[in-house]
Amino acid sequence: MNSLADLHLIAMAAPAGGPSPLWQFLPFALILAIFYFLILQPMKRRQRKIQDFQSSLKVGDQVVTTGGIYGQVTKVDERTVQLQIADKVRIHIARAAIGGYQGQEPVVPEQGA
Repeated sequence: MNSLADLHLIAMAAPAGGPSPLWQFLPFALILAIFYFLILQPMKRRQRKIQDFQSSLKVGDQVVTTGGIYGQVTKVDERTVQLQIADKVRIHIARAAIGGYQGQEPVVPEQGA
């Protein structure tokens, strides 16, 4: 029991000349900066690209939905898009459900990616 008390006293008597709190905070700040530039910045860039794509939809565009339906845009509203998917077959879907143009890489990433 004495040795435990002695260790406690030795630890209390040790000089407090350790690194400043700023140096202790620096690794945490670096990790946050790396996280921001590797994760958050590309995510914001991708969301901006998707938003620009969905706001630029116009009548006549050949598109693919995120569900895999191919069609031609026949009407564009603020939140919805009307697609003609076959002769005399038109559907209304949300703008956010448009994944990209036909024959091109999807603008909206697939859920597994």
